[in-house]
Amino acid sequence: MKIPKTRFQKIGLVLGGFGAIAALFLITGGLEGAHFENRDSFCASCHSQPETAYVARSIAADHTDLASFHTTKGVRCIDCHSGPGVKGRISALTLGARDSIRYFTGHYTQPAPLTRRITDAQCTKCHSDVAQSQNFQNHFHVFLPQWQAKSADAASCVRCHESHTTDGVAKIGFLNEARTTQVCQACHSFAGAGD
Repeated sequence: MKIPKTRFQKIGLVLGGFGAIAALFLITGGLEGAHFENRDSFCASCHSQPETAYVARSIAADHTDLASFHTTKGVRCIDCHSGPGVKGRISALTLGARDSIRYFTGHYTQPAPLTRRITDAQCTKCHSDVAQSQNFQNHFHVFLPQWQAKSADAASCVRCHESHTTDGVAKIGFLNEARTTQVCQACHSFAGAGD
């Protein structure tokens, strides 16, 4: 004897089916986003200028900026533009899925603005040893966390090591001496070490 389904059971089955389809789209979108966002050329297809210039420099092995130099180590755009750990990767996948949908439906902004700034955590996920050497040549990295703990205006990694400018000096971490000196002076002033 077949038991007839109630109206609520039918609605539940329909809603469950829609939920399964929505979950499938979310998973597929995330996987598609991960696939495409792992390719620098895809990033540069939406983030047009100046990003296409960055990608072109890295392809041409014209390593005149920090980002194109990173490509010699196998670092991709998404490696720096996603946060550390599983949470950072999930965040990047979510953003990638959204960006993929916008791209393939033709609803993306050109040029696409950067919506998430690069934090120190994104740099230290690879460069965790940067503050290990405590000597005069590295005192700025050692004292940076103390400054950051006391002031919202404190410097960050990318404030000194700008990744996409070509006016930095490669042998000193692509620093531009004039801009970096201003950051040094700001820290010294904050610490009360004079002007």
